[in-house]
Amino acid sequence: MRGPHNIFRLIRTGATFERTGAMAVVLDALGAPTSLRIAARMLGWPFRWLGVRGDPALPPVVRALTALGPAYIKFGQVLSTRPDIVGQEMADQLRYLQDRLPPFDIDEAKASFELETGLKVDEVFSAFSEPVAAASIAQVHRARLADTGAEVAVKVLRPGIERAFQKDIDAFYFAARTVDILAPFARRLRPMDVIAHFEGVVLGELDLRLESSAASEFAANTERDKGIAVPRVLWALSGRRVMTLDWADGIALADNAALDAAGHDRRALGAKVLELFLSHALRDGFFHADMHQGNLKVAANGDVIIYDFGIMGRIDEYTRRVYAEILMGFIRRDYHRVAEVHFEAGYVPADRDMDEFARALRAVGEPIFGMEANRISMARLLAYLFEVTERFGMQTRTELILLQRTMVVVEGVARSLDPNINIWSVARPVVESYISSHLGPVALLRDLTRTARVLGRFGPRLPGMMERLLIAQADAPPPPRPARLRWRLLWAIGALALAVLAFALGRVS
Repeated sequence: MRGPHNIFRLIRTGATFERTGAMAVVLDALGAPTSLRIAARMLGWPFRWLGVRGDPALPPVVRALTALGPAYIKFGQVLSTRPDIVGQEMADQLRYLQDRLPPFDIDEAKASFELETGLKVDEVFSAFSEPVAAASIAQVHRARLADTGAEVAVKVLRPGIERAFQKDIDAFYFAARTVDILAPFARRLRPMDVIAHFEGVVLGELDLRLESSAASEFAANTERDKGIAVPRVLWALSGRRVMTLDWADGIALADNAALDAAGHDRRALGAKVLELFLSHALRDGFFHADMHQGNLKVAANGDVIIYDFGIMGRIDEYTRRVYAEILMGFIRRDYHRVAEVHFEAGYVPADRDMDEFARALRAVGEPIFGMEANRISMARLLAYLFEVTERFGMQTRTELILLQRTMVVVEGVARSLDPNINIWSVARPVVESYISSHLGPVALLRDLTRTARVLGRFGPRLPGMMERLLIAQADAPPPPRPARLRWRLLWAIGALALAVLAFALGRVS
């Protein structure tokens, strides 16, 4: 499916933007130079007739994205949280994509529920509403359980959504492969790996059993956190294409007027959203990776309600520590330490100059400090940061794509609530708390104890392994110098393992 026929899909994308008038709007929002505007019109106009017409009642960009399909809608959802990149007017228009897309028929939703669960809708529910929200992949119905009277939300995938997404992903793969061939300078961005990562995320979002599992794990991780609420999943009424969970009443986080009328402190809410994301990413290594306003509500008591767990991010302990040190380095304006962390983690090739990299990072970070938050242009900042990564040969880290993307989205949400929020001031206590518990002497002792536990599981095998090693060394001829170095390294590792094991046994006794 990833053959040259996808050229047509890519041409159709540009043609759709031209036909709907979205091309000019996007170029205006991004402040594109005149030469780029002329080139875009010359390339798009001849194929205009190939573009999808879309719904004329919608604004141009929203009209183009909804006409092109779910993958494009996902992209628009991310941009809807970035008025500092696309402008406030376009950001407001793009919020339409979060939960107000055209719904599919309620009878199809009921049929899907019955097929997945083997239960009759009329027997399980005493009420089953028309769609209350419709997004790119699924829509939600409000229902009432017949046996308890409890209000629940029933999420149902759109018919044929799997095939529609696959077509878009095939076109993206083709575009990435074309970039690999025609633009060697862009290979460091690893476009094929990026699309493969995106495909994995999408496939996970198209199986609601995985979303139910993610919601359950997220709820367990956050059950002691203050200021957050997570709806409970009803497993018996859920399946691959259907998910049922407790109904959560609240005000949409995008409705600033309603939040103000209800007496909620939007400045506190903006800080809370940012704090929650950083806490989950650093403390748990498992975070909600689609935290736009369409997936967030505010309860009457001020709690932030988080739902829609189709896209989740997971990062390992080592990466969390690297990420925390980089953040803290920027917060403390210690750019040399930020550079050191990048080199230690292998993010920057070892043959590059660390001092030069630190100086480039200073040029990225310093303009932020001392400037009013509403004057910071994230578009210019990201553009310069991209230049820095290209200059120093940094490759795209696919394991950090969701983390970086979510950070951009969450910051946009926080700014929509409080345009003057200082993200560094909000982030500092969260990052410092993580560093104090994960990068000090206590953390080192904890790491050694974990290592000892692993070695302990192999304890019965250690004598045999050492015996075979000694026999092999005694029977073998004297090795050349490089081999002798490898043997010494093995002995050193074995001695270290035994020392750690002895240390742990001493603590236990």
